[in-house]
Amino acid sequence: MKLTTVTNVSVDGVTQGHRRIDAGTRREADAPDEDGSGGFERFGWAPPLLDDEASTFISLAFQRADAFLFGRRTYEIFAGSWGAGMDPGNPVGEALNTRPKYVASTTLTDPQWADTTVLSGDVAGAIGELRAEPGGELQVWGSGTLIRWLLNHRLVDEIVLLTYPVIVGQGTRLFPATGSDTGLELVDLQSTPKGLTIQTYRTTGRPQYETATA
Repeated sequence: MKLTTVTNVSVDGVTQGHRRIDAGTRREADAPDEDGSGGFERFGWAPPLLDDEASTFISLAFQRADAFLFGRRTYEIFAGSWGAGMDPGNPVGEALNTRPKYVASTTLTDPQWADTTVLSGDVAGAIGELRAEPGGELQVWGSGTLIRWLLNHRLVDEIVLLTYPVIVGQGTRLFPATGSDTGLELVDLQSTPKGLTIQTYRTTGRPQYETATA
């Protein structure tokens, strides 16, 4: 399976707070990094820009997955919404509830969401084995910390960015100021009526750099 990350991101790279969730129930889908850490307060910047074409893309992407991989916090948010039967009959919920789920965590020991496997110990090795299995996509939604770790370990095959036409101006970015370098090949580009761009990139290893000439 190819490992594909799918991320909602602003033009300035922010992933935090793209939706607002109920802090008590944690019931909202696709809502990783929705806490107010770091003084963040600009929640809910994505929904006003989400149109039917983008929603259709998201729904079809979920249905295309053979399995899902999450970091712990995103897993708990999804389990608290889709795993609790939120919006029954929704194709996104159907995919999440009928496909295998993996969560990378050293602290989660008793996942309540059916068909969940906790990856601990040699996480990189376990993910490598999943990538070697036949199938289509092992998808990572949200899970920014996990995505950065996967990139550092060069375990990502494809990156999908849903880029919203807004500059949030604060919050956690998908890509840190320093990190691993990764070359990308654009394999698909779409745009939607409200101005989202959906870029699909294939990773190509370390990028090429221009060398100094005499």
